[in-house]
This record gives sequence, structure tokens and C-alpha cells, in this order.
Amino acid sequence: MRELQGRTTPDSYAGESLNIYMLFFRSLNELNWHSTSSLIAFPRHKKRSRTPISVMGNWAISLADAQFTEFSDEKHEFITVDDFMTAPKTAIEMAVLQKFAKITPQYPGLRAPLDKAVAQSWLAELTPLLDKGFGKARNGWGIQVWLSVVTTPPHELIPMQRLPHVDGTDPKLIAMMLYLHETDHGGTAFFRHKSTGLESLTDETFPQFRAALEVDVGRTGMPPARYIEDGAPHFERIHASEGVFNQAVFYRGNVLHSGIIDNDAPLPLDPREGRLTINALFRPN
Repeated sequence: MRELQGRTTPDSYAGESLNIYMLFFRSLNELNWHSTSSLIAFPRHKKRSRTPISVMGNWAISLADAQFTEFSDEKHEFITVDDFMTAPKTAIEMAVLQKFAKITPQYPGLRAPLDKAVAQSWLAELTPLLDKGFGKARNGWGIQVWLSVVTTPPHELIPMQRLPHVDGTDPKLIAMMLYLHETDHGGTAFFRHKSTGLESLTDETFPQFRAALEVDVGRTGMPPARYIEDGAPHFERIHASEGVFNQAVFYRGNVLHSGIIDNDAPLPLDPREGRLTINALFRPN
């Protein structure tokens, strides 16, 4: 596929682009977990230390509004927590002071590590919720967390950013998105691959997904340089989070998903005006 005056044509470039996308998928489990951001692991058998509230200030969270649901016939676990932060403006004010940078190639924007003391405090509070929603981690959970701002214009999206993705093929990897923006952009959408019916990927199902998607893209070429909407022609949307301000959602990172980004809306870098989120990954120790 080559982009010519706004259209795409299938050729050897489509295969090359898809191959890069697939190779990246294979490395996600380690790449995401070891990228440069806060990584904290707390064994369950040790008493967790909690950062004093005087140090944490307004980083307190509340899980009072947690809702445990499922979506699709495969019953993917999905947790929604409204009013997650007691004082969400605290995160926005902190984000303004951060040095954002490219961390992983799949994210269409910039990221900055979240303070480790905040991550430690949040993990202590979130452990019971994660245990209830996704199964108890006998040795506790590890967390990796960062501030993120989508900044890449649609026409600059690379191939791997034009298709639904997973955070890894390990079903024990749990993702969190905390939406801290009030823009025209949305939350997170989840997808089914039409030709295979797959909604999540594991080491066992990945080869089937790869072979089928190669056939798909060989027939139509890679999608044009735009953010994903309904997933057509090779995927279909099966669920979406609202993405309202100060809402957090939790789901398994191996479910196919993508951020809901309005292709016609601006993407400013300023965290006070852009699509700011706090993204976290959790994995049993």
C-alpha cells in the first residue's frame, strides 16, 4: 500500500507495514513492561507502606463508585470508576510541569512517568479492586504508570497506529485508563477482528490472527492515515467507554482496543487543553 493523494493502494508496502505491526505485537509484553516509566512491585507477603497523606496531598482516590461489568459474548471483565480522583486538577497541574517525551512507538503522542510515591499509594488502594475484578494475585501486583497526551495529527500516524492493538498477549496484564480531559475526543473502544472472530490475543491465537490479517491487508491495503473509528473494514467495534472527565476504566490488556480520537478535533500538547490521560499497567508479581 502506498498513499497517493489521500487514497491507499495495496502493494509490497502494505506487507512491510503489516510485518512491522506484527513484530511490534510480539514484543509488546516486554516492551510495555520495561519502558521508561514508574515500575513498582509489592509482594503480597510484605506489609505495604503507604505514603503519608501530608506528602500525597490531593492525589487521594475514591473507589466508592466502582462498577463491575462485562461486555460481548466473551464476557470481558470491565471496571468503571467515576470520580476516581478526589482532586483531579492536581494531576493536570502536575502534568503541566512534566517533560513529556516519546516512550513507546505505538502511542500517538507523548508521555511522562507518574511520580513513584503516587503510584505506590494508588497500588495499595487498587489491589482489592484488581483482585476482585480479575482474580487474586497471590504475590501482589506490580504497576507501571505514566501521564499521556495524544498529539500526533491523523496524517502522521504510522501503520501500527491505524489498527486496533493490544498491550500484550498475556491475559494477566491489566490496563487502566484515567481520562483527565474535557475535549471533543472520547474514551476507549474495543474491537472484534471480523475474519477470525478474535476479540483478544494470546500466544496461542496470535498466529491465527496474523495470518488472517495478512490476507485482509493484502486484499485492501493498510487503512488510511486516520484514527480508528468503527474499525472497518477488518474490525468491528464491540464496546466503548464514555471517557468522561475523571473516569477510570480497567480491562485486560490483551483485548483489541484503541483510543477514541476525533480526526477533526485539535490535539494540543498543553495538558490543560489536550487529551490528557493517566495510563497504567498491572501485572501479578
